[in-house]
Amino acid sequence: MTSLVELRILEGPNLYFPRAAVKLTLDVSTITEASDEAVLRFARRIGLRTTRPGAAGSGFRARFAVRAVERLVRAIASEAGTRRLAVRVRPTSDPDVLVVAFPWRNRGRARALGEAVAHALDALPTPDLDAAVSAAAAEVADAEWGERPTTITPGIPVVAVTGTNGKTTTSRMIAHIARTSGLVVGWSNTDGIYRDGVLVEAGDYSGPSGASRALGLEGVQFAVTETARGGILLKGIGITRNDVSVVTNVTADHLGLQGIDTVDQLAEVKSVVPRITRKDGWAVLNGDDPRVLAMRAVISAQPWIFSRDPDSPAVREVLTDGGRATTVIDGWVTVLAPGTDPDPLVELVDVPMTLAGLSRFNIENALAAASAALAIGLPRADVVAGLTSFRPDPEHNPGRMNFFSLPGEVSVVMDLAHNEAGLEALLEIMAGVRRPGARLLLGLGAVGDRTDELIDALGEIGAKGSDVVAIGHKAHYLRGRTMDEIDILLRAGAARVKVTDIDTYPTEVECLAALVERARPGDVVGLMCHAEREQAYDWIAAHRGTADTPEVLSAKVRAAQESTGGE
Repeated sequence: MTSLVELRILEGPNLYFPRAAVKLTLDVSTITEASDEAVLRFARRIGLRTTRPGAAGSGFRARFAVRAVERLVRAIASEAGTRRLAVRVRPTSDPDVLVVAFPWRNRGRARALGEAVAHALDALPTPDLDAAVSAAAAEVADAEWGERPTTITPGIPVVAVTGTNGKTTTSRMIAHIARTSGLVVGWSNTDGIYRDGVLVEAGDYSGPSGASRALGLEGVQFAVTETARGGILLKGIGITRNDVSVVTNVTADHLGLQGIDTVDQLAEVKSVVPRITRKDGWAVLNGDDPRVLAMRAVISAQPWIFSRDPDSPAVREVLTDGGRATTVIDGWVTVLAPGTDPDPLVELVDVPMTLAGLSRFNIENALAAASAALAIGLPRADVVAGLTSFRPDPEHNPGRMNFFSLPGEVSVVMDLAHNEAGLEALLEIMAGVRRPGARLLLGLGAVGDRTDELIDALGEIGAKGSDVVAIGHKAHYLRGRTMDEIDILLRAGAARVKVTDIDTYPTEVECLAALVERARPGDVVGLMCHAEREQAYDWIAAHRGTADTPEVLSAKVRAAQESTGGE
């Protein structure tokens, strides 16, 4: 068995270093299970002459393995001619598996070092360990130097957006504001690469290639990059720095993948984006999310927080330290700075993305977008114009809280809603436009690369928050699971709240059609749409549905509020 589980070349800033690095995932059972004699011999060879490694299989031995692997990497690098090398070693949920990272300047030598470390670990049980480590160093010394990192140093202003929910909407709003200001904007997100509002290349470009392509588009004067967890972990960030960063929030999503098992670990991954923000730039952080607010401790940039509560301790602390804040005062999006009067930008009701002030998440997205746009230096008037002209429709924000009206007084809301927080937000919005006596009908679904617990939770949340629930599967996003597996998990969650009458459909569109057919006047149909957005749009259009204008949506909200006494 080889010790090398995975060797990954990270092209740019990453979880471990603010520059290109090699990430090794190593099975270190040759250390954790070795005899006392073998492990002491190994310790002496790498320069740990006074150490107590503990018994095989113990927690003390696992701790020793972390220290020993770091020394092994340095020893091989040193013998190969690299005198100074930063090394990070992290445990995983498996005590026999470690993650090791070190920066690189030449791909060939870096890859050779990673492979040589694994070869030395493989040789640990052999008597001639000294020769094995020397041979590993010789492998590195003889390797071709290879190419340099391809990380781009931007020559134009860059806003980088990350977070669990809201990053696509927020990045689109920032790009729209910049275009309103007359700039040619390139941006990358989970839908593709855009130049000045036109899709150049479809696909998920929330990784490093998206940033580099957006910056490389002809004539681009301003860039907005969406940076997802997967891109940071698997390839690193494609640019060396940004001028303004935004972190929308951090909630449970994609846990159990690439060694990220907890929300705190996920927050650490997201913090890479504000950590590479220029010192004279701004890190825009969600002051209502403790994990995001805590990123103030790792940034060099100036903090600019956004919060729905103008009296929150986070706002007071940041202003005391000379930072900025964007909040809501008397229904106005308002900017706060030390020693000056509040600056009311625009009323929330005039910002279409807030859905007449109904959407808590989109209020936060609007606050984040306004903060970033002002922080990067866009004119105040253009920020206001951009906020008031960006709409929750398929043109401006496809797939995110898109509202439609169908014949028979039926409303349809489509949203990605791919995790617990996203689904709760969708249900909140659906309830906000429901008239008394009307029902909420939910098209529930999940992608396959979520944990059993998260898919189960979606079933419970969806069933508890709606009157009728049906399952619409996402065949292109099963990611190793079967439809039956996902079905069982969603139904198990729904059963906990005594909901068992659930129909299943093989596609999202078939689920939508079935729910609309069951809908009565005033009902609201919500669809968790991930795989068939365009097909769902086409189905709605073919059935004489129309996208709601901000005026129509405001009228629906008012009708729902008036019927319930404004509650």
